[in-house]
Amino acid sequence: MMDLSTHYLGLKLINPLVPSASPLSKDLNAARQLEDAGASALVMHSLFEERIESEARRNDRFFHQQAIGHAEADSFHPLHFDYDSYQDRYLEKLHQLKEQLGIPVIASLNGTTPGGWIEYGKSIQQAGADALELNVYNIAADIELNAQAIEDQYLNVLIELRRHVSIPITMKLSSQFSSPLHFIRKLEQAGATGVALFNRFYQPDIDLETLLITPKIHLSTSSETLLRIRWVALLYGRVNLSIAVTGGFHTVEDIIKALLAGADVTHLCSVLLEKGPQHLKQLLEELNTWLEQHEYESIQQLKGSLSQQHAINPADYERANYIEVLDSYTSSSGVLR
Repeated sequence: MMDLSTHYLGLKLINPLVPSASPLSKDLNAARQLEDAGASALVMHSLFEERIESEARRNDRFFHQQAIGHAEADSFHPLHFDYDSYQDRYLEKLHQLKEQLGIPVIASLNGTTPGGWIEYGKSIQQAGADALELNVYNIAADIELNAQAIEDQYLNVLIELRRHVSIPITMKLSSQFSSPLHFIRKLEQAGATGVALFNRFYQPDIDLETLLITPKIHLSTSSETLLRIRWVALLYGRVNLSIAVTGGFHTVEDIIKALLAGADVTHLCSVLLEKGPQHLKQLLEELNTWLEQHEYESIQQLKGSLSQQHAINPADYERANYIEVLDSYTSSSGVLR
């Protein structure tokens, strides 16, 4: 029997396929389907500090200011102790997932303030999460904010949270850092257990009819994986962190390339939203078949064998093949050259 097991965030997983944060984790039935299809762990949808704070401000108006000038209005509004907050619902969902699933559950936190990261991180640990993913979704839109200040924001959050939380912490990172390898090493030194490469920043669009800025979600495609695979290959063997790849992993070929580069797990989202939880079972079967055909006995034997440190030509991951790639392009038939 092929050994598909891997280690991630100090957890031994039965295989490297981990559904990432998505609407699927909000539904207990869908989460059970993912486990039945072979998911080795589950990353929950994110808990957003902005939503907690927004709800708190709204509730303050209803619960604590309802009688200002109108004492008779007391009976028109619900009492605060009858109300389940957004945070309460998230923690209850985490508790339910832990009760009903036999696989590790990794919570996801998207904070905005140092105090928020700590308070909500502690509550997630107390609710029983096996690990915590910090989804630091930060757009550097302040022209006065330099690159070092951006890195310091991540590091300070991690350092402070590590003082209060003992469960494994993984950092979900953007690809838009000047020196990702150096920064990831600093995260490891600050107490990170793992990194997830890379977060997908959703881009606002412009409606040409209304001239309004409109939010738009585009699901990922396999073309996005090469960026992740390259940086995993450069990172592998240089740090002792767990490495996850996220963004664009749709096919078994995508998954195998990431493992060859050195990933411990591949996160799956868009492909499961498009094809359903049961598609995970097909991916596992295809992974097992490929390993058998290529005479691998385990994921461990495969992992990192084509990282930069083990590649026949390590320079292929850097600038050396830049001109070769450009020169390899050929125009379509009939196009004037």
